[in-house]
Amino acid sequence: MHREIERKFLVKSGRWKQAAVRRFHIKQAYLSFGPPVTVRVRDKDGQGMLTVKGESHDGGISRREWEKKITMEDTGILFQLAQGRIIEKIRYEIPWEDVIIEVDEFIRPRKGLVLAEIELKDENQPLNLPDWLGEEVTGKKEYYNAYIAQYG
Repeated sequence: MHREIERKFLVKSGRWKQAAVRRFHIKQAYLSFGPPVTVRVRDKDGQGMLTVKGESHDGGISRREWEKKITMEDTGILFQLAQGRIIEKIRYEIPWEDVIIEVDEFIRPRKGLVLAEIELKDENQPLNLPDWLGEEVTGKKEYYNAYIAQYG
């Protein structure tokens, strides 16, 4: 199990799109909303993944995470156990200095929401942010995918 360290931002313009090097279609469902444990199943362009996440710490920046690839057959079975709404989004990867910024454009349930996540090596890693990133929403539960699946 590793420790996920990330910061999350609203995206204030579309200028990031020209820098995107990869895109994925993602559908994900939650089997448990926690706390203390959140369990998610994901279909990322035909690759299944089961993820277990612990509670957030350090103002929402870090938490324990365990992931395992699973078959698409198992992914389909687990989707039948979904709690709340299924999230559908397009994820773009944008290289920026020494990090990859992942930008998610939500299709459902919050069509039009665009969020960026930056995974860090440690909580104190310095970041020079691009000007298309807006307000930091790290630790604001209404921007957690599990919250969006639960409440829309």
